[in-house]
Amino acid sequence: MKRLFFEFIIMSFTVLFSMSSDAHKAVIPGANQIELYRSIIEGKSVAVVANQTSMIGRTHLVDYLISIGINIKEIFAPEHGFRNLADAGETIENGKDTETGIPVISLYGSHLKPTSGDLTGIDVVIFDIQDVGARFYTYISTLHYLLESCAENHVKCLVLDRPDPNGFYFDGNIPDTAYRSFVGLDPVPVVHGMTVGEYAKMINGEGWLKNEVKCDLIVIKCKNYTHQTLYELPVRPSPNLPNQTSVYLYPSICFFEGTAISLGRGTSFPFQVFGSPDFPHRGFSFIPESVPGAKDPPLLGKRCFGTDLRDAMDKKLVPRPELNLDWLIVAYNDFPQKDKFFTSYFDVLAGGPLLREQIQKGMTAKQIRETWKEGLKKFSKIREKYLLYK
Repeated sequence: MKRLFFEFIIMSFTVLFSMSSDAHKAVIPGANQIELYRSIIEGKSVAVVANQTSMIGRTHLVDYLISIGINIKEIFAPEHGFRNLADAGETIENGKDTETGIPVISLYGSHLKPTSGDLTGIDVVIFDIQDVGARFYTYISTLHYLLESCAENHVKCLVLDRPDPNGFYFDGNIPDTAYRSFVGLDPVPVVHGMTVGEYAKMINGEGWLKNEVKCDLIVIKCKNYTHQTLYELPVRPSPNLPNQTSVYLYPSICFFEGTAISLGRGTSFPFQVFGSPDFPHRGFSFIPESVPGAKDPPLLGKRCFGTDLRDAMDKKLVPRPELNLDWLIVAYNDFPQKDKFFTSYFDVLAGGPLLREQIQKGMTAKQIRETWKEGLKKFSKIREKYLLYK
């Protein structure tokens, strides 16, 4: 009897250890699983939408595919460029990749959507870009236009999925469709809680592409990822998101981009602080300078007083499963010239004037969040249909 008891105890520990080991297995992005998509692209004319995050270990996806004989005809570059990071909003020119000589076509600025000419002779377009899970992060808008063009030109689209570092929640207002823009194309909350693969399936499946066209879409899933995984990005996704703290803070404080407030662009800690020369001095200040990735930052050369959020992870302010509106509301209340706090870009980021008007009326964060509930409930039902990592 004792022997059976000890065998049971040993077996129980073995099972628990096995479960624990599975939970801590390394996440494997879609790009790393060539065995799952090689047959789709081998012998085909291929285009790639990629940037500096499109890595397989230490090798860029494009370099790896060329090394195994894949015929890459052209590269599409999103905002910030292909291999090298350009400033936010900086013009990305067409050209040639310096490493391979492959033509690079910009999908930013005046040319957001691949044309029929761009896709002539292309069989498959691969999309492999690391997203951060926020509506106004432009890589998902590039994805939207890519799917639309592929559908219209009968070209297959292959999305190599990557984890969403903010994929453990969804929150925020649903934008007014009259305010559609490149920082808000689809009717999703500020934080959508989906990987790019899931997002692609949703906009394709819900008929959100122009004329409700449907793309021939294939998604290569990540391994060992769930929406409870707190995934740390191995590569900086854009010039001003240098670390995990900034990635977690981004959905909440990006609204400051539509105000007179600095988010620390031009410092070594962008998107981890906010401040203004007009705020009260409470012990913290910074001066934006011209630096790579922020050559002409807001409030250049001016001493800004404000709030330091660099220790937000240590203080458990992030990661949390909701947006923080208090920072924005407190900043508005502290700003002496209320009529100059918001810029016209705020309504673009917020997907309409409602959020601005709510703050101007003096509504609390809790009251504003109440107005999001119905939209989030509807989105939850849509999102659920397309989740690959339940």
